[in-house]
Amino acid sequence: MADFYENKQVTEEVILVGVALGETSVTDESLDELEELAKTAGAVTVGRLIQNREMIHPGTYLGKGKLEELAFLISETHATGIICDDELSPAQMANMEDVLDIKVMDRTLLILDIFAQRATTREGKIQVELAQLRYRATRLVGMRNSLSRLGGGIGTRGPGEKKLEVDRRLIRERISQLKRELEDVKRHREVARQQRQRNQIPVAAIVGYTNAGKSTLLNRLTGAGVLEEDKLFATLDPTTRNLTLDDGQELLLTDTVGFIHKLPHHLVDAFRSTLEEAKYADILIHMVDASNPQAEMHMHVVYETLAALDIKDKKIITVFNKTDLIRDQESLVSLKDFRADYTVTASVKQGTGLDALLSTVQTILRANKLLIERVFDYAHAGEIAVIRKYGQLLEERYQEDGIYVKAYIPKDIYARLSF
Repeated sequence: MADFYENKQVTEEVILVGVALGETSVTDESLDELEELAKTAGAVTVGRLIQNREMIHPGTYLGKGKLEELAFLISETHATGIICDDELSPAQMANMEDVLDIKVMDRTLLILDIFAQRATTREGKIQVELAQLRYRATRLVGMRNSLSRLGGGIGTRGPGEKKLEVDRRLIRERISQLKRELEDVKRHREVARQQRQRNQIPVAAIVGYTNAGKSTLLNRLTGAGVLEEDKLFATLDPTTRNLTLDDGQELLLTDTVGFIHKLPHHLVDAFRSTLEEAKYADILIHMVDASNPQAEMHMHVVYETLAALDIKDKKIITVFNKTDLIRDQESLVSLKDFRADYTVTASVKQGTGLDALLSTVQTILRANKLLIERVFDYAHAGEIAVIRKYGQLLEERYQEDGIYVKAYIPKDIYARLSF
């Protein structure tokens, strides 16, 4: 009979551990982000340790001397666990636990735990469980030992996680079932996408590093009511809302899950169908937290992730957000995004820069349309309804010889009109 462990909520006190293969400052900044992730997951950081190495130790992540130093730090701080800044192999996790006699976690497990907390929709929950099972499939022995050390802390949350003693066969069967469910959800998403394409409504996808202000922008422009928090991955499930621009053009605005440095490949694979909403968008609105010292690195991570998803040849508007938090204006001036077609500075929370953003969106949409100016005879008056639905009607006037129309229309609609 399988063993079950009680799922108590505990506040874990953790030590963050990283290996610097280059500049120590880069690893230190990565640990700052890891601390934010730990805080989001409900843990308190009580210490950190970095080792400079030419390569990560294949057996124990850290070298022998640094492991001894870490053991002393654990004793001094009374930490209940450690979190490593890289994804550990099953051997590394098991060996570190044997040496340190403490719960060992890695960055991937931490991010998966946060996603398990944040998922609310059926699709989100399926994707998270799929990613968790793929991660655990190769770590059954090590994870069993680790998770039995504490009741219900980081790594024990999420769907299907109460039963820890589960064999690989059951995991494979569950993964197959989840894949089938995800395919079903994906088909529904594709039907909705095809419907949008038939309706000729353009789509703008909001992308960016986590906590850059994507949900705040969606709420400001559409009143979507999406959760806004100053936390990493405050929202997980994508939201799409309709937006009517000042010139009457309709636009669908889609929020996407935030990207992050060292985003686990399990999550990229599981959330591919969600992230691919950006692939079918007409415009990408790239949100950047301009107040973050790591803004340049964050932009690089976003473009790397987009490339991994084969998302390219899109018009990109980069919004340098949170400018109200910048005291040194020179740092804002130095921020550039040479891969963007347009850039806008804004403080979405304060409501500044939104007019410039929407004006830029209108400019891009209009560039994909033709300006027509002609008189339709009354026998073809029905075609004006097509223009009104899919285009932007600037002027409409009834005359003796017909109906005068001045409008911007999509190029493919132009071919359907009786000229």
